[in-house]
Amino acid sequence: MALFAKLRDRLKGVREKWSGGIAKLFSGKTFSGDFWDELEEKLIAGDTGLDFTEEITEYLKREAKTRKLKTPEELKGIFTAKITEELNAVPGMGKGFSLDSTPLVLLMIGVNGSGKTTSAGKLAMMYKNQGKSVIMAAADTFRAAAVDQLKIWGERSGVRVIAQGQGSDPAAVAFDSWKAAESSRADVLIVDTAGRLHDKHNLMEELRKIHRILLREAGEARLETVLVLDAVLGQNSVAQAETFSSIIPVTSIILTKYDNTSKGGVVISIARKLHVPVRYIGLGEGAEDLNTFNPEEFASALMNG
Repeated sequence: MALFAKLRDRLKGVREKWSGGIAKLFSGKTFSGDFWDELEEKLIAGDTGLDFTEEITEYLKREAKTRKLKTPEELKGIFTAKITEELNAVPGMGKGFSLDSTPLVLLMIGVNGSGKTTSAGKLAMMYKNQGKSVIMAAADTFRAAAVDQLKIWGERSGVRVIAQGQGSDPAAVAFDSWKAAESSRADVLIVDTAGRLHDKHNLMEELRKIHRILLREAGEARLETVLVLDAVLGQNSVAQAETFSSIIPVTSIILTKYDNTSKGGVVISIARKLHVPVRYIGLGEGAEDLNTFNPEEFASALMNG
């Protein structure tokens, strides 16, 4: 119960900007035409996607008629359950990364500014606090600031950071880091990468090379390609995901800045369009504010303010 209350508190921002308006609709007394129109408007505004908006609205209308419901409030639980069902349809949704085969390699990808390096640092601290041995690799050699930021996270968490000089080959950093993780029998290797989409071709070729080397060395069972998306961007983040997925296979998603987005429905768009599990959501700036994404708890906390 304490965990649910904590999650509900951290979702306060997105409720105020988006889901709270939907929850308020369900507190109404009648199923007027305005109710259905407003529900559609709010779902679309939250970037749930047009297809899902139309599907769930028609589904709710059928349920209200079949069950002979008299007030929107009676439909709220059905709405929440449908969102949970939609998210749970994606294999792996609601689960963290598996440590069955170690070293687990987390290849962090995403555009600059998405919270990629911060997420890498938070994951490192999380695993370190669980008693795991962690190594981080600073494979964004294009930006000195990215390397410095990762080193700061390493100092905070007591995690070793492997880095080379600015302009070094990122794939070489990734390879050396894998060898270090393998020889030291580390539990987790987290590889941070560049995300400069203005230099799209070079970036994508660079990512392909890093992924190819890690896949060859670590094997598919150990490698997770983790796309970090900014929830504030809504459908633009889905477009980013499609771009990255066209280059290398994305196996997991971290959705950052979710605590303060008006585009809260984007998590549903991601589930439907990409069919890739959201493993964690970022709900704040603190190291502890990277939360395992549990669809049922999430939907309940989102709709119950």
